[in-house]
Amino acid sequence: MARPTVLFLLYSSLFVLTQAFELNGKISWNDVCPGYKQLGPARVILDTGEMSGSVMKDGSFSIPNVSAGTYVLSVLSHDHWFDQLRVDVQDETTAEVRTYVAGTPLNPPSSFLLPYPVALEAKGKYNYFVPPESFNLMGMLGSPMMLIMIFGGAMVLGLPYLMKNMDPESLAEFKEQQAKMSQMQNAMTSGDFKGLSALMAAPEDNRPAQPVSNKAQGSGKNRGNKSRKH
Repeated sequence: MARPTVLFLLYSSLFVLTQAFELNGKISWNDVCPGYKQLGPARVILDTGEMSGSVMKDGSFSIPNVSAGTYVLSVLSHDHWFDQLRVDVQDETTAEVRTYVAGTPLNPPSSFLLPYPVALEAKGKYNYFVPPESFNLMGMLGSPMMLIMIFGGAMVLGLPYLMKNMDPESLAEFKEQQAKMSQMQNAMTSGDFKGLSALMAAPEDNRPAQPVSNKAQGSGKNRGNKSRKH
């Protein structure tokens, strides 16, 4: 009893395999891809590649054992790109081919039917060559680092002329601030954070107090004499 059952299952599986649909098609050569040599090794896949078939030298391809369902047919080629197609396998003998735009939903299907077997042709060629960028002087001058360098150079060159035209008080104040900044930089370089804190906390105005004018002194004396009289 076991042997006839095994034979029955074997014949059933063979029958199912023979009843599966075989998807056939052909790539037509054109000006973009004039032949198999220009195309190179390529494969035709359904969906994510679970079912696929190689492209022969005459451009034909076949994908065996395709069960009923809806698929997106794509051509994997290194140098050329092709349109994607929607394939609806109805049964082991019938399939419908429709146009498909990548990224759009499969439903509802397009009402425009394409002929079967599948006919494809290359739509374009990938361009992997990126030309080197030419020298651009304005682009280089517009970079932030170059602007900082130009501004720093202008300050170094123009500082002596600026100091020459400054009045003595402003020049002394400028030199004082410059010395303070130099001390702060030295403190940061040496890691003397206490000295840096002391420099930052130091009062900005260390100039001696100006003497009181004679007029102010006189007014103060008059106020004192009036208070004594009272």
